[in-house]
Amino acid sequence: MKSKATLKQIAKELHVSVSTVSKALNDSPEISEQTKAKVKEYAKLKNYKPNVIGLNLKNRKTKTIGVIIPNILNSFFAKVFTGIEKVAEEKGYNVITCISNESLEKEINTLEMLSNGTIDGFILSVSEEAQKLNEFSHFNDIINEGTPIVMFDRISEEVNCDKVIVDDFESSMNATEHLINSGCEKIALFSSIDNLSVGKLRAQGYLKALEKNGIPVNDVNIILTDSEEDFDKKAQLLFDKHKIDGIFAVDEHASVSAIKLGLKNGYKIPEELSVIGFADGVWSRRLSPSLSTVSQHGPEIGEAAAKLLIEELESKDEEYKHKTTVIKTELRQRESTRKL
Repeated sequence: MKSKATLKQIAKELHVSVSTVSKALNDSPEISEQTKAKVKEYAKLKNYKPNVIGLNLKNRKTKTIGVIIPNILNSFFAKVFTGIEKVAEEKGYNVITCISNESLEKEINTLEMLSNGTIDGFILSVSEEAQKLNEFSHFNDIINEGTPIVMFDRISEEVNCDKVIVDDFESSMNATEHLINSGCEKIALFSSIDNLSVGKLRAQGYLKALEKNGIPVNDVNIILTDSEEDFDKKAQLLFDKHKIDGIFAVDEHASVSAIKLGLKNGYKIPEELSVIGFADGVWSRRLSPSLSTVSQHGPEIGEAAAKLLIEELESKDEEYKHKTTVIKTELRQRESTRKL
C-alpha cells in the first residue's frame, strides 16, 4: 500500500479531530464552510483522495465485522472463528471472512476492499509474508482512516490496536519443563514456523527452560525452519545421527512429524521418547499414540477478540485506550508423554 495522507494526519496538521476532517470532506452541515474549505484545500495539497463510498458510509454502522485469517487449513484459526461468530451473533453483528493465504498483497487488497464501508472493523492474524518482511504500514493506514483493528495470535507491536494473544513464551517454557521433570535430558526443539512471531517466542521459552534447569543447549537438537519441506529433511537427519529422549514441537506440522518420525526410527513412545506439541487439533487425539499438546483455547481467543472490537466500535470515548488480552494455555496430557 503506497504511503498517502490519512484522515488522522490531516487532522493533526489542522489541529482538528479525525471526525471533523471526515465530516468536512463529506460536506456535513455540522461543519462550517470555512473549516470545510480549509480541510479540502489541505487534502488536495496532500493529494488525499477520499473514497466517496467509504465516506458516505462512515457515519452509519454496517454491523458487520471483517475477519482475515492466514490459513483456512489450520484448525486453530477455525476454532478462533467459532468464538468470533458466537459473540458477533450475540451482539447482533454479521461476519465476513477472508483468507490472506499468508500473502502480504492479498492481505493489503482485502483490507482496502472491505474498509470502503463494507465493514465496521477488522479482526485478523498477520500473514506470514507480512511478518517475514516486517511490513505493517497497511494496518496503520487502515486504522488512521478510522477503521479499528483487533489482532490475535500473530501480532505486531508496531501497530497500536487491541490484541489477543496466548502466553507463548511461558507455556513453551512450562511444556519443556514438563519433559525435563518426566526424566528427559536430550530434548529436541522442532519448528517449521521460525519466521513467525509466535514461533520465535515458543523457541525462546524452550531455551529458557533448559537454562533454568542447568541443561546445556545442544544446537544439533534444535531445528528452526520456515518451511515444511526444509523441516522434514532436517528432522530426518537429526534422527539419523543423534539420540534424543524428548521433543517439544512448536507447530502443527512439526508436532505430527515428531510422532511419525519417532515411530519410524524405532522409538517407543513415551517410554524412550516423549513428545509435546503446540495447538490442539483433532489430529492430536487421532494419532497413535495420541499427542500431548499445549492447547491455545481458540474459541476463547475469538470471543475475546470480538468483544474487544465491539467494545471499541460502540465506545463513545474519543481517547479509547487499546489493550492486550492474554489467554492462558493448558497442557493436555495424552499418550505421548510419561505421567509425572
